[in-house]
Amino acid sequence: MKTLRWMCLLLLVVLLPLAAAPAPAPQGAGASKVGLRPNAVRGDEINLEQRAAVEKGLAWLAARQSNNGSFGMGAAYGGGQGGHVGITALAGISFMAAGNLPGRGKYGVNVERALKFIMACSQESGFIAPPAGGEMYSHGFATLFLGEVYGMTGDDEVKEKLRKAVRLIERTQNREGGWRYQPAPVDADISITICQVMGLRAARDAGIKVQKETIDNAIKYVRSCQCADGGFSYTANQQMGSGFARTAAGMATLYYAGMFQGKEVERGLAYLKQFVPGKGGRSDGDGHYYYGHYYACQAMFLAGGEYWATWYPAIRQQLLARQNKGSGHWSGEAGEDYATAMALIVLQMPNRYLPVFHGKGMGQ
Repeated sequence: MKTLRWMCLLLLVVLLPLAAAPAPAPQGAGASKVGLRPNAVRGDEINLEQRAAVEKGLAWLAARQSNNGSFGMGAAYGGGQGGHVGITALAGISFMAAGNLPGRGKYGVNVERALKFIMACSQESGFIAPPAGGEMYSHGFATLFLGEVYGMTGDDEVKEKLRKAVRLIERTQNREGGWRYQPAPVDADISITICQVMGLRAARDAGIKVQKETIDNAIKYVRSCQCADGGFSYTANQQMGSGFARTAAGMATLYYAGMFQGKEVERGLAYLKQFVPGKGGRSDGDGHYYYGHYYACQAMFLAGGEYWATWYPAIRQQLLARQNKGSGHWSGEAGEDYATAMALIVLQMPNRYLPVFHGKGMGQ
Protein backbone atom coordinates (compact mmCIF):
# COMPACT_ATOMS: atom_id res chain seq x y z
CA MET A 1 0.00 0.00 0.00
CA LYS A 2 2.85 2.40 0.84
CA THR A 3 4.46 1.72 -2.55
CA LEU A 4 1.13 2.36 -4.29
CA ARG A 5 0.74 5.63 -2.38
CA TRP A 6 4.20 6.83 -3.47
CA MET A 7 3.43 5.92 -7.08
CA CYS A 8 0.20 7.91 -6.94
CA LEU A 9 1.97 10.93 -5.43
CA LEU A 10 4.65 10.88 -8.10
CA LEU A 11 2.06 10.50 -10.84
CA LEU A 12 0.27 13.56 -9.45
CA VAL A 13 3.53 15.53 -9.44
CA VAL A 14 4.11 14.67 -13.09
CA LEU A 15 0.60 15.28 -14.34
CA LEU A 16 -0.41 18.36 -12.32
CA PRO A 17 1.34 20.94 -14.54
CA LEU A 18 -0.09 19.25 -17.65
CA ALA A 19 -3.60 19.25 -16.26
CA ALA A 20 -3.27 22.94 -15.42
CA ALA A 21 -1.95 23.95 -18.83
CA PRO A 22 -3.51 27.24 -19.95
CA ALA A 23 -5.86 27.80 -22.81
CA PRO A 24 -4.53 29.93 -25.70
CA ALA A 25 -4.16 33.57 -24.69
CA PRO A 26 -7.10 35.76 -25.76
CA GLN A 27 -6.50 38.21 -28.55
CA GLY A 28 -7.68 41.78 -28.88
CA ALA A 29 -9.04 43.96 -26.08
CA GLY A 30 -8.01 42.85 -22.62
CA ALA A 31 -5.44 40.37 -23.92
CA SER A 32 -2.74 41.90 -21.72
CA LYS A 33 -4.65 41.13 -18.51
CA VAL A 34 -3.13 37.75 -17.79
CA GLY A 35 -3.19 35.75 -14.57
CA LEU A 36 -6.88 36.15 -13.68
CA ARG A 37 -6.39 34.01 -10.57
CA PRO A 38 -3.30 33.75 -8.36
CA ASN A 39 -2.17 30.29 -9.43
CA ALA A 40 -3.28 30.32 -13.07
CA VAL A 41 -0.58 28.78 -15.26
CA ARG A 42 0.51 31.40 -17.75
CA GLY A 43 2.58 29.30 -20.14
CA ASP A 44 5.53 31.70 -20.38
CA GLU A 45 6.92 31.33 -16.86
CA ILE A 46 9.35 28.47 -17.52
CA ASN A 47 11.77 28.75 -20.43
CA LEU A 48 14.84 26.83 -21.60
CA GLU A 49 17.31 29.16 -19.90
CA GLN A 50 15.47 28.84 -16.60
CA ARG A 51 15.37 25.04 -16.87
CA ALA A 52 19.09 24.83 -17.55
CA ALA A 53 19.93 27.19 -14.69
CA VAL A 54 17.76 25.26 -12.25
CA GLU A 55 19.20 21.89 -13.21
CA LYS A 56 22.75 23.17 -12.86
CA GLY A 57 21.92 24.79 -9.53
CA LEU A 58 20.28 21.64 -8.15
CA ALA A 59 23.27 19.51 -9.18
CA TRP A 60 25.69 21.93 -7.49
CA LEU A 61 23.60 22.03 -4.31
CA ALA A 62 23.26 18.24 -4.14
CA ALA A 63 27.04 17.89 -4.27
CA ARG A 64 27.36 20.28 -1.30
CA GLN A 65 25.39 18.08 1.10
CA SER A 66 27.43 16.96 4.09
CA ASN A 67 27.71 13.39 5.31
CA ASN A 68 25.18 14.04 8.07
CA GLY A 69 22.64 15.32 5.52
CA SER A 70 23.04 18.99 6.37
CA PHE A 71 23.87 22.09 4.37
CA GLY A 72 25.40 25.38 5.41
CA MET A 73 28.58 24.14 7.03
CA GLY A 74 30.35 27.22 8.39
CA ALA A 75 27.74 29.54 6.84
CA ALA A 76 26.94 32.95 8.26
CA TYR A 77 24.16 33.35 10.82
CA GLY A 78 25.14 30.49 13.09
CA GLY A 79 26.35 27.77 10.74
CA GLY A 80 28.98 25.63 12.39
CA GLN A 81 30.72 22.32 11.93
CA GLY A 82 27.46 20.41 12.38
CA GLY A 83 25.55 22.12 9.60
CA HIS A 84 22.74 24.69 9.64
CA VAL A 85 19.13 23.66 10.35
CA GLY A 86 17.51 26.55 8.46
CA ILE A 87 19.71 26.26 5.37
CA THR A 88 19.26 22.48 5.34
CA ALA A 89 15.48 22.95 5.40
CA LEU A 90 15.62 25.47 2.55
CA ALA A 91 17.84 23.15 0.50
CA GLY A 92 15.39 20.32 1.06
CA ILE A 93 12.52 22.55 -0.05
CA SER A 94 14.42 23.54 -3.20
CA PHE A 95 14.72 19.86 -4.18
CA MET A 96 11.03 19.27 -3.40
CA ALA A 97 10.15 22.27 -5.58
CA ALA A 98 11.55 20.23 -8.48
CA GLY A 99 9.17 17.35 -7.71
CA ASN A 100 11.41 15.24 -5.46
CA LEU A 101 10.19 13.53 -2.30
CA PRO A 102 12.16 11.66 0.38
CA GLY A 103 13.75 8.73 -1.45
CA ARG A 104 11.81 9.45 -4.66
CA GLY A 105 13.03 11.37 -7.71
CA LYS A 106 16.42 12.38 -9.04
CA TYR A 107 17.24 14.23 -5.82
CA GLY A 108 15.05 12.12 -3.54
CA VAL A 109 18.05 10.83 -1.62
CA ASN A 110 19.10 14.42 -0.88
CA VAL A 111 15.64 15.24 0.48
CA GLU A 112 15.69 12.08 2.59
CA ARG A 113 19.11 12.86 4.07
CA ALA A 114 18.10 16.47 4.80
CA LEU A 115 14.97 15.17 6.50
CA LYS A 116 16.97 12.82 8.71
CA PHE A 117 19.20 15.71 9.79
CA ILE A 118 16.22 17.93 10.63
CA MET A 119 14.50 15.12 12.50
CA ALA A 120 17.66 14.42 14.49
CA CYS A 121 17.74 18.11 15.53
CA SER A 122 14.15 18.02 16.79
CA GLN A 123 14.29 18.34 20.56
CA GLU A 124 11.74 17.02 23.07
CA SER A 125 10.50 20.57 23.60
CA GLY A 126 9.70 20.82 19.89
CA PHE A 127 12.51 23.27 19.19
CA ILE A 128 14.39 22.24 16.05
CA ALA A 129 18.04 23.05 16.67
CA PRO A 130 21.35 21.21 17.02
CA PRO A 131 22.80 20.61 20.52
CA ALA A 132 24.99 23.71 20.19
CA GLY A 133 21.87 25.86 19.93
CA GLY A 134 19.80 27.59 17.29
CA GLU A 135 17.28 30.35 16.63
CA MET A 136 13.70 30.79 15.51
CA TYR A 137 14.63 31.64 11.92
CA SER A 138 15.84 28.08 11.47
CA HIS A 139 12.97 26.62 13.48
CA GLY A 140 10.45 28.31 11.18
CA PHE A 141 12.14 27.08 8.00
CA ALA A 142 12.46 23.57 9.48
CA THR A 143 8.77 23.54 10.46
CA LEU A 144 7.87 24.56 6.91
CA PHE A 145 10.02 21.74 5.52
CA LEU A 146 8.46 19.15 7.84
CA GLY A 147 4.99 20.45 6.95
CA GLU A 148 5.63 20.02 3.24
CA VAL A 149 7.14 16.55 3.74
CA TYR A 150 4.31 15.34 5.97
CA GLY A 151 1.65 16.82 3.70
CA MET A 152 3.05 14.89 0.72
CA THR A 153 4.00 11.62 2.43
CA GLY A 154 1.84 11.13 5.52
CA ASP A 155 4.84 9.88 7.49
CA ASP A 156 3.76 9.42 11.14
CA GLU A 157 7.23 10.04 12.55
CA VAL A 158 7.41 13.36 10.69
CA LYS A 159 3.91 14.19 11.94
CA GLU A 160 4.97 13.87 15.58
CA LYS A 161 8.02 16.11 15.12
CA LEU A 162 5.90 18.63 13.21
CA ARG A 163 3.21 18.65 15.88
CA LYS A 164 5.78 19.43 18.56
CA ALA A 165 7.32 22.17 16.41
CA VAL A 166 3.90 23.80 16.00
CA ARG A 167 3.18 23.67 19.73
CA LEU A 168 6.52 25.38 20.42
CA ILE A 169 5.67 28.18 17.98
CA GLU A 170 2.32 28.68 19.68
CA ARG A 171 3.93 28.75 23.15
CA THR A 172 6.60 31.28 22.20
CA GLN A 173 4.37 33.92 20.56
CA ASN A 174 4.75 37.17 22.50
CA ARG A 175 1.96 39.41 23.75
CA GLU A 176 2.17 41.58 20.62
CA GLY A 177 1.54 38.53 18.41
CA GLY A 178 5.02 38.03 16.96
CA TRP A 179 8.22 36.08 17.47
CA ARG A 180 11.90 36.89 17.96
CA TYR A 181 15.27 35.09 17.74
CA GLN A 182 14.94 32.85 20.78
CA PRO A 183 12.06 30.49 21.64
CA ALA A 184 10.65 32.74 24.35
CA PRO A 185 7.62 35.09 24.35
CA VAL A 186 9.62 38.28 24.92
CA ASP A 187 9.88 40.61 21.93
CA ALA A 188 9.19 40.28 18.20
CA ASP A 189 10.17 41.34 14.69
CA ILE A 190 8.54 40.89 11.32
CA SER A 191 11.32 38.87 9.67
CA ILE A 192 11.12 36.02 12.20
CA THR A 193 7.34 36.25 12.47
CA ILE A 194 6.87 35.37 8.79
CA CYS A 195 9.04 32.25 9.24
CA GLN A 196 6.76 31.01 12.01
CA VAL A 197 3.51 31.87 10.21
CA MET A 198 4.63 30.09 7.05
CA GLY A 199 5.61 27.04 9.10
CA LEU A 200 2.19 27.09 10.77
CA ARG A 201 0.49 27.43 7.40
CA ALA A 202 2.29 24.37 6.00
CA ALA A 203 1.47 22.37 9.12
CA ARG A 204 -2.17 23.42 9.06
CA ASP A 205 -2.46 22.46 5.39
CA ALA A 206 -1.06 19.04 6.27
CA GLY A 207 -3.75 18.49 8.89
CA ILE A 208 -2.00 19.64 12.09
CA LYS A 209 -4.21 21.73 14.36
CA VAL A 210 -3.13 25.35 14.65
CA GLN A 211 -4.78 27.63 17.19
CA LYS A 212 -6.89 30.34 15.55
CA GLU A 213 -5.88 32.79 18.28
CA THR A 214 -2.23 32.38 17.30
CA ILE A 215 -2.97 33.37 13.72
CA ASP A 216 -5.30 36.22 14.66
CA ASN A 217 -2.65 37.70 16.95
CA ALA A 218 0.02 37.33 14.28
CA ILE A 219 -2.12 39.32 11.86
CA LYS A 220 -2.58 42.05 14.47
CA TYR A 221 1.16 42.23 15.02
CA VAL A 222 2.02 42.47 11.33
CA ARG A 223 -0.62 45.12 10.75
CA SER A 224 0.93 47.16 13.57
CA CYS A 225 4.23 47.11 11.66
CA GLN A 226 2.80 48.78 8.56
CA CYS A 227 3.93 52.35 7.97
CA ALA A 228 2.06 55.27 6.45
CA ASP A 229 3.65 54.68 3.03
CA GLY A 230 2.29 51.12 2.87
CA GLY A 231 5.62 49.44 3.58
CA PHE A 232 6.45 47.50 6.71
CA SER A 233 8.92 48.22 9.47
CA TYR A 234 11.10 45.68 11.25
CA THR A 235 9.20 46.03 14.53
CA ALA A 236 5.86 47.43 15.71
CA ASN A 237 7.40 50.69 16.95
CA GLN A 238 8.24 51.46 13.27
CA GLN A 239 11.50 53.17 14.20
CA MET A 240 13.34 51.61 11.25
CA GLY A 241 10.70 52.68 8.75
CA SER A 242 9.70 50.81 5.60
CA GLY A 243 12.04 48.56 3.64
CA PHE A 244 11.83 46.15 0.73
CA ALA A 245 12.73 42.88 2.49
CA ARG A 246 10.60 43.51 5.56
CA THR A 247 7.65 44.61 3.43
CA ALA A 248 7.94 41.42 1.40
CA ALA A 249 7.92 39.48 4.68
CA GLY A 250 4.93 41.44 5.97
CA MET A 251 2.89 40.87 2.84
CA ALA A 252 3.71 37.16 2.78
CA THR A 253 2.63 36.92 6.42
CA LEU A 254 -0.75 38.48 5.71
CA TYR A 255 -1.35 36.17 2.76
CA TYR A 256 -0.32 32.99 4.55
CA ALA A 257 -2.40 33.98 7.57
CA GLY A 258 -5.43 34.23 5.27
CA MET A 259 -5.71 37.99 4.72
CA PHE A 260 -6.07 38.44 0.94
CA GLN A 261 -7.98 41.72 0.78
CA GLY A 262 -8.17 45.06 2.49
CA LYS A 263 -6.38 48.39 2.52
CA GLU A 264 -3.27 46.92 4.19
CA VAL A 265 -2.86 44.44 1.34
CA GLU A 266 -3.44 47.04 -1.38
CA ARG A 267 -1.00 49.51 0.18
CA GLY A 268 1.62 46.83 0.75
CA LEU A 269 1.48 45.66 -2.85
CA ALA A 270 1.70 49.24 -4.08
CA TYR A 271 4.83 49.73 -1.99
CA LEU A 272 6.45 46.53 -3.30
CA LYS A 273 5.77 47.52 -6.91
CA GLN A 274 8.46 50.18 -6.54
CA PHE A 275 11.06 47.41 -6.36
CA VAL A 276 10.41 45.37 -9.47
CA PRO A 277 13.85 43.85 -10.30
CA GLY A 278 15.64 45.69 -13.08
CA LYS A 279 13.03 48.44 -13.34
CA GLY A 280 15.03 51.13 -11.62
CA GLY A 281 13.80 50.43 -8.10
CA ARG A 282 16.23 49.46 -5.33
CA SER A 283 15.59 45.77 -4.73
CA ASP A 284 18.76 44.58 -3.05
CA GLY A 285 16.70 43.58 -0.04
CA ASP A 286 18.31 46.13 2.29
CA GLY A 287 21.30 43.81 2.45
CA HIS A 288 19.07 40.71 2.42
CA TYR A 289 18.60 40.18 -1.30
CA TYR A 290 17.63 36.51 -1.34
CA TYR A 291 15.51 36.69 1.79
CA GLY A 292 13.63 39.67 0.40
CA HIS A 293 12.97 38.17 -3.01
CA TYR A 294 12.04 34.80 -1.54
CA TYR A 295 9.06 36.47 0.16
CA ALA A 296 8.39 39.15 -2.46
CA CYS A 297 8.00 36.52 -5.17
CA GLN A 298 5.59 34.56 -2.98
CA ALA A 299 3.56 37.69 -2.27
CA MET A 300 3.32 38.51 -5.97
CA PHE A 301 2.45 34.90 -6.79
CA LEU A 302 -0.43 34.98 -4.32
CA ALA A 303 -1.52 38.44 -5.50
CA GLY A 304 -1.69 37.05 -9.03
CA GLY A 305 -2.70 38.95 -12.13
CA GLU A 306 -0.37 41.67 -13.33
CA TYR A 307 1.58 41.58 -10.07
CA TRP A 308 2.85 38.08 -10.84
CA ALA A 309 3.00 38.65 -14.59
CA THR A 310 5.36 41.59 -14.05
CA TRP A 311 7.41 40.36 -11.10
CA TYR A 312 8.35 36.79 -12.03
CA PRO A 313 9.96 37.45 -15.44
CA ALA A 314 11.92 40.30 -13.86
CA ILE A 315 13.29 38.30 -10.92
CA ARG A 316 13.91 35.31 -13.20
CA GLN A 317 16.08 37.43 -15.48
CA GLN A 318 17.96 38.94 -12.56
CA LEU A 319 18.63 35.58 -10.88
CA LEU A 320 19.82 34.02 -14.13
CA ALA A 321 22.26 36.91 -14.55
CA ARG A 322 23.53 36.46 -10.97
CA GLN A 323 24.18 32.73 -11.29
CA ASN A 324 27.78 31.55 -11.52
CA LYS A 325 27.73 30.16 -15.05
CA GLY A 326 30.62 27.81 -14.40
CA SER A 327 29.50 26.04 -11.24
CA GLY A 328 25.78 26.85 -11.25
CA HIS A 329 25.59 28.30 -7.73
CA TRP A 330 24.57 31.71 -6.39
CA SER A 331 26.38 33.80 -3.77
CA GLY A 332 24.69 35.88 -1.14
CA GLU A 333 24.37 37.23 2.35
CA ALA A 334 24.40 33.92 4.25
CA GLY A 335 26.69 31.80 2.13
CA GLU A 336 26.46 29.96 -1.17
CA ASP A 337 24.26 27.08 0.04
CA TYR A 338 21.68 29.54 1.36
CA ALA A 339 21.71 31.81 -1.68
CA THR A 340 21.48 28.87 -4.08
CA ALA A 341 18.59 27.25 -2.21
CA MET A 342 16.68 30.54 -2.10
CA ALA A 343 17.30 31.28 -5.79
CA LEU A 344 16.15 27.78 -6.76
CA ILE A 345 12.94 28.07 -4.74
CA VAL A 346 12.11 31.38 -6.42
CA LEU A 347 12.91 30.14 -9.92
CA GLN A 348 10.85 26.98 -9.42
CA MET A 349 7.76 28.63 -7.99
CA PRO A 350 5.92 28.23 -11.33
CA ASN A 351 6.25 24.44 -10.91
CA ARG A 352 3.53 24.66 -8.24
CA TYR A 353 4.61 21.38 -6.66
CA LEU A 354 4.75 22.60 -3.06
CA PRO A 355 1.35 22.66 -1.28
CA VAL A 356 2.23 25.84 0.63
CA PHE A 357 2.28 27.82 -2.64
CA HIS A 358 -1.24 26.84 -3.65
CA GLY A 359 -2.76 30.09 -2.46
CA LYS A 360 -5.16 29.11 0.33
CA GLY A 361 -5.29 31.06 3.56
CA MET A 362 -4.84 29.65 7.04
CA GLY A 363 -8.56 29.57 7.62
CA GLN A 364 -9.52 27.95 4.31
